[in-house]
Amino acid sequence: MVAQEVKIHEVWCSNLEEEFVKIRSIIDSYPYVAMDTEFPGVVATPIGQFRSKEDFNYQQLLCNVNVLKLIQFNFHFSVGDDLYSTESIELLRTAGIDFAKHQTNGILMEDFGELLTTSGLLVEPHITWITFHSCFDFGYLIKSILLGKLPSDEKEFFRYHKALFPTSFDIKALIKQPAPVAAKLKGSLQDVADQLQVTRIGIQHQAGSDSLLTAMTFFKLKERFFAENWNDIVDEVQGKCYGLSN
Repeated sequence: MVAQEVKIHEVWCSNLEEEFVKIRSIIDSYPYVAMDTEFPGVVATPIGQFRSKEDFNYQQLLCNVNVLKLIQFNFHFSVGDDLYSTESIELLRTAGIDFAKHQTNGILMEDFGELLTTSGLLVEPHITWITFHSCFDFGYLIKSILLGKLPSDEKEFFRYHKALFPTSFDIKALIKQPAPVAAKLKGSLQDVADQLQVTRIGIQHQAGSDSLLTAMTFFKLKERFFAENWNDIVDEVQGKCYGLSN
């Protein structure tokens, strides 16, 4: 794949419906959805006793996703009114995120949730969702569909996850398989992509470029390590959200 073949679409409130029409027109031919989100960091830490590290991770996910707003792709966000981690916002500013435009032209979560619900991307087993360390990504996405807080019970969260995204793969879970571990694949999305010699298109820490890199890394990983035994391991890794107890 060369850069000239790829166009990253800028999606704002003015062309949101138009872009969903394009998605609906191609999903039968291209049934893979790679997802990465940009959100305003982690601002809250749960207090109390936890059954496990995974239980703590879900409670941290819960208390942050429930009070914060998704930033990309291009949701309405105000640095004057909305909660955020200063470090995360500065990182996104450095990556070229235009927060003034997010305040004036950002997508309303309820509009996105409605269009996503009717897009044909959800509840369809033949649609494969590809992610990297996906717990927060799916947390924000499920919140956009529910238009309310995430369930306090992790098992209920995964009931929603399984129903809405029946086929999904998290690269962080995949690289815990024996062959990638033996090859010492580890680190961030960019680290894993570099180790697999996958070339980024676009700007790091922007959702479009990161999503595309997620897709290319997944297919390279599958080709390199699972070409012969994918059917043997697929049930073990399908539906995992790295860091949570499922």
